[in-house]
Amino acid sequence: MSGRPSVDAASILTHTTSRTAANRGPAFTLDTFSHKDFIVKDFIEALSDAAVPASRKSGPSGHQAFDPKPLIRTFEHAQSRLNALSSDLEEQETELSGAVRRAEAQHNQNVDTLGRKLDQAIDRFQRLDSSLNGNPNDDGSDGGGNAAVRIGERLEELDRQRRRAEDAMQLIRCWQEVSDRGELSELENMRRAPKGEQRVRCAHIARQLLKISARLDPDGTPHPNGTGRAPNGVKKRPVGQQPRHPAREIIEKFLESLEQDLLVQFDENYRRQNYDGMRDCAVALRDFNEGSSVMTTYVNQHSFFIDRNQLITEELSGDADIWDRLQDPDAEPPGVEPTLQSLVDEVRIVVQEESTIIKRAFPYYDEVLIRFLQRIFQQSIQSRLEMVLEQASELSSLAFLRSLQAARTYIATLVDDLKSHGLTEHPEPVTSQIAGVLDQQLDELFVPYFVGSSYIEREKKNLEELYSSLLLKFTIYQSRRRKNPTTYFGSLAQRGKELAASAREAYMDRLDSTDLPATQKAMLFRIAGLKEDHNEKKEIEVTEEDGRISLATAKRMLKWLAEGVGRGLELSPSNETPKDVQNLLNLLLTHMGEVYLETALDAASDHAASQETSKTPPDLTHLSSLHSITTILHLLQQTTTTILLPLCTPNLTIRREIEKATSTRLLTLESKLSNILNLTITAAMNWVAKCLAQQKKTDFRPKDDADLTLLASETPACQSVTQFLTRAATQSSAALSGRNLSLFLAELARGLRSLVLEHLRKFSVSLTGGLVVSKDMTKYVELVRGWPTGEELEPGAMDVLLEVANLFVIGPEALRERLRGAGQEAAELRGYIGKREDAGSVGVQAALSTV
Repeated sequence: MSGRPSVDAASILTHTTSRTAANRGPAFTLDTFSHKDFIVKDFIEALSDAAVPASRKSGPSGHQAFDPKPLIRTFEHAQSRLNALSSDLEEQETELSGAVRRAEAQHNQNVDTLGRKLDQAIDRFQRLDSSLNGNPNDDGSDGGGNAAVRIGERLEELDRQRRRAEDAMQLIRCWQEVSDRGELSELENMRRAPKGEQRVRCAHIARQLLKISARLDPDGTPHPNGTGRAPNGVKKRPVGQQPRHPAREIIEKFLESLEQDLLVQFDENYRRQNYDGMRDCAVALRDFNEGSSVMTTYVNQHSFFIDRNQLITEELSGDADIWDRLQDPDAEPPGVEPTLQSLVDEVRIVVQEESTIIKRAFPYYDEVLIRFLQRIFQQSIQSRLEMVLEQASELSSLAFLRSLQAARTYIATLVDDLKSHGLTEHPEPVTSQIAGVLDQQLDELFVPYFVGSSYIEREKKNLEELYSSLLLKFTIYQSRRRKNPTTYFGSLAQRGKELAASAREAYMDRLDSTDLPATQKAMLFRIAGLKEDHNEKKEIEVTEEDGRISLATAKRMLKWLAEGVGRGLELSPSNETPKDVQNLLNLLLTHMGEVYLETALDAASDHAASQETSKTPPDLTHLSSLHSITTILHLLQQTTTTILLPLCTPNLTIRREIEKATSTRLLTLESKLSNILNLTITAAMNWVAKCLAQQKKTDFRPKDDADLTLLASETPACQSVTQFLTRAATQSSAALSGRNLSLFLAELARGLRSLVLEHLRKFSVSLTGGLVVSKDMTKYVELVRGWPTGEELEPGAMDVLLEVANLFVIGPEALRERLRGAGQEAAELRGYIGKREDAGSVGVQAALSTV
């Protein structure tokens, strides 16, 4: 330690000043500086306070001079003490650093040692694992694991050979017993054994004996002596080798008896709910026709089939309201038939409960469950389904189709529930095999109703019968003729040349030629608006209302179509959907598009054409039907584009055919609709021209003494025109809407403007008459401004009438200015100015000369 005091000695060492022993230096140790509250400033102040004498602290500062020596000595002593402490601290740090280096070296050595030991352990483990897995060692020798595996396989082989030897010995004993003594006592003892394994072994040995007897005793009869050939040509064995008793017959009887006993035991265990006993018997009976007998016994004896066999003749639901709704196309389908629904609900519960029992009672439970399901679907459900569909078929085609859809939906739900329940795999879903069986049973139930095109033909027949009945009175009204129709509905009665002249007879013949049930005929009569007791020879009475286009009728047709399409989506295969939709849509286009809309449009067209040369104000009652026609046309288009066409997307060929057929039909209808509007405009303009032709020459050249009150109102011709056009605009507004109405009224306005402008060229107008002209023109302009022409009529299109009227009342100077600003129109204006009564005056001629 180089003679220095230790840390402990230093902690109590004190220093003194050089003057007196009483003036000791400050005492401090390493602990003073290692304390957490150590502050350098406070430490220096303490040293300073300790070095100043008390007399100097208390005396007046002015009388004593400052003496720095005590402070110097104090700090010198403190510095020497700090140097000593610093030396001690360096020695301690050196010792501690050395100890740390030695500890680190020892730690590194320990880590290296442990690492080598770990590597050795891992290497030994890998060699041991490789040896157990049978992989060869580095030296090429096999490991102990491979040897253990070979030993195990050898032991298993020896055990199998031992069992085979025991079985062979037992077979030989049993064969000698049955062939020499004609009995099977050893097998009888095994048969009566309480353990199930013995009964299984007994059945197995008996089956082996039967195979042996088939080879050693082909004809199954004893042969006490001699040799020869059996009847089947097999060479017989020597006498000593022939059995003395009919072994084959004895074994077969034993097997029959054993099978019956096992079946009885199985049934007894089933009644006692002894599932272990049932399982033993099922395993033993597996050798008999692959267990077919025990599976058949189990299924046949099930209480569900026994109870259902007693109720096989149970009548269907007697609720008349259900059957009435089923065949009513306007009523919501009532759903599945109640007795069939009850059966399906019961099947759901029985199968879920019984599948648990089957799994506990049979080692081959999948086969048993499959047979159980097949029996339920092919016997119970199928018989009830056939009864329901037969009853529905006796009502009507629609009742059959609705019952078919409801039944398939409900039974398909049953299948889905059984799949998700899992049955023997509960709570997991069923196996793929059971799922396939369920799907197969569901398909087989309904295969007879979907063979070929039988289903879609039923749908077409049903829809055609409903449409024909609904439109019966309409077609009859169209087919009848009237000699001189004077109204729109009279013209309607003249239409239908493309239809049969006797729609009533054709309809009745169709009903009589088919084997329709009486209930279906009654329903069709009701839809057609006929009484059920209607006499075929009696004339069907129709009214104008029957010939009207009805939006409610079209909605019924679309609703029936939607139901048929929706039913097809659920029942028919997805690849048949486009074709089915096409078939049903063609019926709609024929009945709604051709028979209904096109016939009504043709009638309206004929009526509109007949009004072109009418001597009375045109009858525009045909416009009232256009509102319903355009609405129905829009519904037909929307139904096709938004509902039916997307369903045909998978088959682009059929989709294009539908688009083409629909487009052709719609274009035809729209063309006829446009033609009706054009004919109506022509008839209206013809009548306007007739009204204007009634204009008197004196209307625009009144006498000077004419009553001014008469001049304040429009002329009679103008009044006739405005009254007629007001009525035409009102009727068209009720019939048309949107752009169709705007286009129609715009054409009327242009036609009116053209006729009036041409009309003014025919009359000489006086100054007072100009006021009359202005009054008429103002009326025409106000009339048109009140029409909803929208953007189809140019802004200010009718103002030209006011400008022309103004030409008859303004003076020569204003007339000159007007002609100067007319530009190219000036030539046309000259024609109207020439009709002024003062056209030959100097002022007017001067104005005209400026052009």
